[in-house]
Amino acid sequence: MKPRERVERAINFQEADRVPIDLGGLKASGIAVETYRGVTWQLHLGGMPRVSDARFMIALVEEPVLQRFGVDVAPLDISMIPAQMTPQDRWVPRRLFSGTELLFPPGTRIQEDAEGNWILLAEDGAPSSFRMPKDGYYFDDISFNRGEGIDPAKFRPVDDIPEVALRQIEDYSSQLYDDTDYALLGWGGGVCFLGLSLITDRRSNVTLGMPDEWMMMLLTEQDTCHEMMNRSVEASIKCLKLLHQAVGDRCFAWGIASDDSGTQRGEFIKPSLWAEMMKPHYRKLCDWIHMNTRWKTFLHSCGSIYHLIPHFIEAGVDILNPVQTSAANMDPVRLKKEFGRKIVFWGGGCDTQTVLGGATPEEVREHVRERLSIFAPGGGFVFNQVHNIQCNVPPENVIAMLDAALEFGAYTQG
Repeated sequence: MKPRERVERAINFQEADRVPIDLGGLKASGIAVETYRGVTWQLHLGGMPRVSDARFMIALVEEPVLQRFGVDVAPLDISMIPAQMTPQDRWVPRRLFSGTELLFPPGTRIQEDAEGNWILLAEDGAPSSFRMPKDGYYFDDISFNRGEGIDPAKFRPVDDIPEVALRQIEDYSSQLYDDTDYALLGWGGGVCFLGLSLITDRRSNVTLGMPDEWMMMLLTEQDTCHEMMNRSVEASIKCLKLLHQAVGDRCFAWGIASDDSGTQRGEFIKPSLWAEMMKPHYRKLCDWIHMNTRWKTFLHSCGSIYHLIPHFIEAGVDILNPVQTSAANMDPVRLKKEFGRKIVFWGGGCDTQTVLGGATPEEVREHVRERLSIFAPGGGFVFNQVHNIQCNVPPENVIAMLDAALEFGAYTQG
């Protein structure tokens, strides 16, 4: 069975020949570039690794790796397309603190301060808010809650996409769809109503970089919050309308939001408040997609979100990622039993917090087998580890995880 058909069956709660596998289909389902380098080295798949997004320091997963592990999904993230369509000789070489040599997307500029910390520069050459400490692994955003406060009049969500960008998106999606069998996952133009994720364009983030103040406004200035979220949704719909004209049915789903709503121990806000404030706006966005496209709606939301899942479903969310099973109330058996026929679980296939980085390869293999036995029956599941694979993960554990997903994900086994 081809990857596209395999994914299509899974997201419609049908069993295929095996469970589909994702690695890098979105910026929250990938692998740290240094770990990726170790995997390709062990498998003799060589080549200098490329960073798909400097802020996240995750790898652009290349074709030999996709084929080796039977990956079924390819990203159609509009923020990544310009780099992916640029020849590799124009990518920016750089050596990490560890000595690993890699390539950054074209135009990436990094400044080093007197202490040896890295500062990611904006397009105009000015220092951005993204900083990597010396000997670190990631760029941290140091701008949260350091602004001048939320001024609703200054919230101007992106509501248009330049024609030249749309033509590039159209060309790239057509090429990817025609030349490969991968299922294409679209991303771009979504919303963020709690302000704690970096996947969504920050200009369309209603918190304006001030999530603490926004949390208070959800209680004290509800009319203002509703007005801002409605503006965000209206802008998103305008962008999605253009993106659908460019991409059409080549994508099976589109990311409507990256909106982390849970901590390790519970939801950020009371589920009743989420239902009152966010749910109507999610429903408006999901309704537009369902009425005007064939896309499924895809939500990324980390943490303990068990009590929010029924609201996600009622709002029209079709697919949920990353399914953080190590968080409170996120037991896999419970999730599958209560929601397994109502929402597609995209993730949860391997616990990255307590298993993938510290277990033996055999323990990882057994863990994946157990997760597949829970999530796979009846479809509605795409295998992916919980969020991105981190820098502390031994390459042999990554290989064991993905090999186990292929072996134990087969529906035809006895």
